[in-house]
Amino acid sequence: MKALTFHGNEDVRVDEVPDPSIQDPTDAIVRITSTAICGSDLHLYGVLGMFIDEGDILGHEPMGIVEEVGPEVTNIKVGDRVVIPFNISCGHCWMCERQFFAQCETTQNREQEKGASLFGYTKLYGQVPGGQAEFLRVPQAHFGPIKVPESGPDERYLFLSDVLPTAWQAVDYAAIPDGGSVVVFGLGPIGQMSARIARHHGAGKVFGVDNVPERLAMAERNGIAAIDHDAIDGGISDYLRELTGGRGPDSAIDAVGMEAHGAPGAEAAQKATGLLPDAIAAKVTEKAAVDRLSALLACIDSVRRGGTVSISGVYGGQLDPLPMMQIFDKGLQLRMGQAHVRQWTDGILPLLEEDAGDPLGVDDLTTHQLPLADGPGAYEMFQKKEDGAIKVVLKP
Repeated sequence: MKALTFHGNEDVRVDEVPDPSIQDPTDAIVRITSTAICGSDLHLYGVLGMFIDEGDILGHEPMGIVEEVGPEVTNIKVGDRVVIPFNISCGHCWMCERQFFAQCETTQNREQEKGASLFGYTKLYGQVPGGQAEFLRVPQAHFGPIKVPESGPDERYLFLSDVLPTAWQAVDYAAIPDGGSVVVFGLGPIGQMSARIARHHGAGKVFGVDNVPERLAMAERNGIAAIDHDAIDGGISDYLRELTGGRGPDSAIDAVGMEAHGAPGAEAAQKATGLLPDAIAAKVTEKAAVDRLSALLACIDSVRRGGTVSISGVYGGQLDPLPMMQIFDKGLQLRMGQAHVRQWTDGILPLLEEDAGDPLGVDDLTTHQLPLADGPGAYEMFQKKEDGAIKVVLKP
C-alpha cells in the first residue's frame, strides 16, 4: 500500500509499504477514505523528528471502511464506516473505567513515562503506524472505532478523530461561567472549533486571537469576535481587559502550543536542537526549555483573577520558565492534557447528523482536499500557512 512516511525534518514522502494485517484478536483493518493533517503532525515535521524513525507512517486523524476484524471485535463489522480516535484505548482498565482514555493502562507507554499509545506519533507513544495511508491496523478495535452514518461527506464526521473532542475538552476544562467570556489563542482547527463550541455551550463573549487573515475571517463568519494580534497597540492583554470590564476574560484557551509565534529565542533553540544527533536532541528536548511560550504566557496574563486557563496545545519542554508568581497571585486554575476522545464523542455525534443543522459549523473547517500523493506538498503548505490552508484532508 501507499503511505506517507517520515524521512527527516521537513521531509515526508509517499512510499510503498507492506499492507497491515490482523496481529491480535482485538485488531481491525480499515481502508482509509479520508485522513487529515494535524497541527501536532507539524511538530513531528519540524521539531520532534528525534523521536521518530525514518520510514514511520504518520497521521492520527483517519476514517474509513472496515475491511477485516479480529475474533474479539464484535462492536463493528466488515463494511461499517468508522472514525478512528487518535489515542488507542482498551475501554476496560482502571483509567478507562474513569474515562481517562488518554491514560489507558493497557496501551500506556510506561518505559517512556507517557500515557496511552497514539497513532503515528513517535517512539514516546508506542510507535504505532499512522493513518495517512491506504490501510490502517487498528489495535483495541473492540472499543476505539466510532461507527458513523453511511450518508454524508467524510468531513462531516472525520474530525471526531481529534479536532472535535480535543476542542470539546478544551472548552470543558476552561470552566466558562454561564454567559461568561473566553479568549481562544490560536485559530487553527482546534482554536476554531473551541471558539464555536464555547459559543454553542452558552458563552456570552467569545474572542479569537490570531494574525493570519484567513483564520480570522473564518472565525468571524462563524460568529466569533476575531482579533488580529498584530494590529493591537499596547498589548493583547490590555486590549482584552478593555473588552471585559477591566478584568479580563473569565477563561482562556491555549490552542497553539510549542510552536507559537513571537518567541525568536525559543524558535532558534528549536532549530538548533533539530540539528543535533537524534539521541542528544531527544535528551535536550525532554529536559530543556525548547517550547515557545508566547500563547501560554498571553493566556496567563489576559485571563481575569480567579480565572481558568485551558491548555490543548502540545508542549514538550521540562524547564520552561513560567510566571509562577503571577499564576499564584492571580489564583488561576490550569487544566490540560491529551483529549480523552471517547469521553466526548457520544455527545458530539448527534450534532453532526444531517438533521442537526450543523450547529458547530463543521462544514466550514476543511480548506483543502488533496490526494494522498500530494501529502508532502500539503505538509509544507500547511506549515507555511500558504494558500489559506487551515485544515487539509488527504484522500488515499
